[in-house]
Amino acid sequence: MNRRVLVVPMSVLLGLAANAFAGDTLLIDRVQETANQAAPVRGWTSQQVQARFGEPQQKLDPRGGQKRQWPAIHRWVYPAFTVYFERDRVIDVVANQAGPDEVGPKPPIR
Repeated sequence: MNRRVLVVPMSVLLGLAANAFAGDTLLIDRVQETANQAAPVRGWTSQQVQARFGEPQQKLDPRGGQKRQWPAIHRWVYPAFTVYFERDRVIDVVANQAGPDEVGPKPPIR
């Protein structure tokens, strides 16, 4: 009798947990699905990025640069990704969040 009492609540909890996550789309899943999508490559210059992808939607204010060891980081926002530059070279490219229901990085600090 005790065994049945424990089994029912556990199965209910597992079912509720599965339903809670059913609507979420993880950013990493979308990025893996579109891995072949064109994006800037680390080491490209800002001129190469602009020639290939055009003018960015937004050029955010640079961050850092308070000391020589901390170079300023420039960020260009495109519809699908944000490009991070150190001086004139790409150091990273991050996929943007597609919608409010997608779980992923927070928007860039402005």
